[in-house]
Amino acid sequence: MLVKNTYGCSAVLGTNLTKRLLYNKYSGSSLDRKKESNPKPKKKEVNEEAEELKLANKKRSMSSRTKTKIRKKLMAFAQLHKRLTFVTLTFSNEVTDELAVVVLRKFIDNIKKRSKDFQYLWVAERQTGNKTFSDNIHFHLITNKYWDIQKTWGYWLEVQKKNGILPREQNFKASSAFDVKKINTSNLKQVGVYLTKYVTKNKAEFKCQVWNCSKSISALYTDFYTDYSFLEELHRLKRNEIKEIPLEYCTLHLIPLDKTTIRFYDRLENKNRKTLRVLD
Repeated sequence: MLVKNTYGCSAVLGTNLTKRLLYNKYSGSSLDRKKESNPKPKKKEVNEEAEELKLANKKRSMSSRTKTKIRKKLMAFAQLHKRLTFVTLTFSNEVTDELAVVVLRKFIDNIKKRSKDFQYLWVAERQTGNKTFSDNIHFHLITNKYWDIQKTWGYWLEVQKKNGILPREQNFKASSAFDVKKINTSNLKQVGVYLTKYVTKNKAEFKCQVWNCSKSISALYTDFYTDYSFLEELHRLKRNEIKEIPLEYCTLHLIPLDKTTIRFYDRLENKNRKTLRVLD
């Protein structure tokens, strides 16, 4: 039997033909996407604000598939760094989704110019607890960067002002506009909290892109294929802790992630380190 594995989840798949084609392969990286044989000519660069306005009547949300993809990318990202940072960016006044994501892009572009090897993944979220501006958009980022909070907080507010988002009161500086928390990636429980509670809980709809990541994170592999012996060893260690969910085309095995089981995914870390060295 062929087994597709990612962090905390294995899917027992099917046939001998599939096994011969995929056994010991890796997947999930943008580097493996099929390139078009006759690629379309590149369009002329367009103004970001104008492009977002075209999407004004289209609402987007995160599908279950997208949330799963984000979770796997962030787990792969977390295995490559001892520490990450969880950044929350909020706005000093009411803002449309379309303008908010343009401001975010400008902010990130500037940080990329100033920071070597800046890697990030961001998601959009609604501020349900904001009574002044109900459902105002804000953003969560997970990055590999150390942040000079005072300096970057001021720059984030400055980018907003340059794009017409002015504080609701003169000289007002929202202390919560730029919030940073450190994530110790050896603490799997802490990593799990930020990946699930803050990043993939999202059910809201937006008139803009709902998430994005740097090219390095997009290139990370998140899955690998093995035979059933991979699962047998996990079952010997965890016995009744592994949950089985039979589906139409496969059986899912949900595996608790801890210091014992995380080492089973070391091959993904090794593969991704080699991949990023080639990209450099």
